[in-house]
Amino acid sequence: MATTKWAIDPTHSEIGFKVKHMMFTNVSGKFETYDATITTEEDDFTKTTIEFSANIDSINTGNKDRDNHLKSADFFDAEKNPKLTFVSSSLVKKGDDYEITGELTLHGVTKTVKLETEVSGLLKDPWGNTKVGLNATGKINRTDFGLTWNSALETGGVLVSEEVKLNIELQLLKQ
Repeated sequence: MATTKWAIDPTHSEIGFKVKHMMFTNVSGKFETYDATITTEEDDFTKTTIEFSANIDSINTGNKDRDNHLKSADFFDAEKNPKLTFVSSSLVKKGDDYEITGELTLHGVTKTVKLETEVSGLLKDPWGNTKVGLNATGKINRTDFGLTWNSALETGGVLVSEEVKLNIELQLLKQ
């Protein structure tokens, strides 16, 4: 079978996350700079390999002070750990959707994660390019990756939740 390579269309993609702040509101963020190598056997997404990386320095939560704190040694320690990476190990079809399993490396720690993934069929854009959309969601515990900084609240609880929700929207362009 022939291998098909796919590139991320960065103008129609987002690598995002949410985390609870002060136990009751979500703070959203995203990584602005990332790259991936995605291959399938022809157009069969059950036979996909994904190698992904994002630059920690590109984190954007809409607040420069918070972004700088996240890049510091309290959290990601971008100077020592400039990238997060994900390498898929399996992709299993589950009904109409998929489950991608892979190794996520964050803050120098590698753990297996599973992402529920929706694949929206192959479409031609108005310029004749073949595209496909992927939406992957999952949850990780940030302390599993050594991201343990926190602050106790006077009323009980903590400033930053341990659970981080991932939301990855990708539009892929067939090469």
